[in-house]
Amino acid sequence: MKLPAFQDLIIFENEDYLVINKPPFLATLDERVGGAPNILRLARQHYDDIQACHRLDKETSGALALSKNPEAYRNLAMQFEDRQVKKVYHAVGWGVHQFDGLRVERNIETTTKGKARLAPGGKHAETLVRTLETYTRHTLFECLPVTGRMHQIRLHLMYLQAPIVGDKTYGGEDFYLSTIKRKFNMKQGEEEQPFIKRFALHARQLTFAGLDGEPISVEAEYPKDFRVLVDTLRQYS
Repeated sequence: MKLPAFQDLIIFENEDYLVINKPPFLATLDERVGGAPNILRLARQHYDDIQACHRLDKETSGALALSKNPEAYRNLAMQFEDRQVKKVYHAVGWGVHQFDGLRVERNIETTTKGKARLAPGGKHAETLVRTLETYTRHTLFECLPVTGRMHQIRLHLMYLQAPIVGDKTYGGEDFYLSTIKRKFNMKQGEEEQPFIKRFALHARQLTFAGLDGEPISVEAEYPKDFRVLVDTLRQYS
């Protein structure tokens, strides 16, 4: 993938914090193996003391906060620890569902190889789920994670039998346009590709307090792949 210019990702900046709209397929921090580019490495080409205050999965796009100095980092780290940061995610899931602020409480434990699972003996995990739009075979959800467990939204939507499109790890199949578009024709010899090449999860909004106590609330626009997916589902519903 072509690396973005870091400055083009910034959607909020003051003297203490940056919030970027993280593109999909770029890790927040160094991964366990290899020296692949990541958000923190890109950021440190411009800011010496910058740190990521939280992380998004590699495939997840959207609002990601970074601190420019140690005091700002501590301030936001404590807000995350005390569950004072408001995070809003949008996800496209399989099936047609009407949820109006449904509270999902299902414990989660991490397993080997960077995965997690629902387990009674795991750590408490809580997500609020609301339907934003419904389509022929899919639903656009707003998800507010109260806790911050690994793969929490993905697992909780799977539990609701609404797994995220493209999330094959947790029950979500790929979506192909031919399943909803009549007279869908492929060129001879070509194989149809999934409509979105990742799981359809986007960190839409992030709200936290700055060092002066004033709220900072930032909204991240959909990246092209997520926007086109939603527009297409609307078109063929």
